[in-house]
Amino acid sequence: MHNQFLNSIFKLEGKIVVVTGACGQLGSAICRFYSESGATVIGMDLSINKDKKDAEEYLVLDIRNVTEVESVMTHIFDTYGRIDVLVNNAGVSTFEPFEERPEDQFYWVMDVNLKGTFNCIQKYVEFYDSNKMKKGCIINIASIYGMISPDFRIYTDCDRKNSEVYGATKAGLIQMTRYFATHLADRNIRVNAVSPGGVFNPKNPQGEDFIRNYSFRCPMKRMADDKEIAGAVLYLSADIASYTTGQNIAVDGGMTCW
Repeated sequence: MHNQFLNSIFKLEGKIVVVTGACGQLGSAICRFYSESGATVIGMDLSINKDKKDAEEYLVLDIRNVTEVESVMTHIFDTYGRIDVLVNNAGVSTFEPFEERPEDQFYWVMDVNLKGTFNCIQKYVEFYDSNKMKKGCIINIASIYGMISPDFRIYTDCDRKNSEVYGATKAGLIQMTRYFATHLADRNIRVNAVSPGGVFNPKNPQGEDFIRNYSFRCPMKRMADDKEIAGAVLYLSADIASYTTGQNIAVDGGMTCW
């Protein structure tokens, strides 16, 4: 009885879900959660691990290339007839000190995080219109570092310091979310963002000092588990979130509240 109620309000079963950056830690968790909820998941990434089983199908895609984006969208709409949920999860960063930032690295992060996400949204809406879809959902994966600046005091044994261009592109994604939420509301497409805090990576753990420092800095005194981020993504794509658009949910243990 309880499961029937949950299914009736979330209604994820049978949805066609597309996830970019599907083979990374967070992308894999998102794909797995949707699959276990009964959705049909199409994962897209620059390279595909043949052992991946979290999605129904995996497609190779460089989101910076608008021709490639159009090609995979054509394939998906020809095969499945629609896309109910588009999760723009693909993203990159660069980690050298800003004083040493090569110009090509700066543009690479901009091209993937901002232009690539724009390409996916633009082509999705094109196909949505041409296929006369009635309801759609876009979720952009941003970051708390699009909302606050990293505290560099915590990076004592970790070289992966968040860059200014990463934060700027994630802030841009949050603004792009608001822009498209208002511009696509008349088409009944909801657009929201999820901004993760620091996510612990059990396969490639962050430094012990970093984990300790980050946890001290965070009100909930720990890093996130990837399933906690995936849970917010599932909520935003569910029917129960039908009146939620233009929002950015920070899943960060309270970090942005300081």
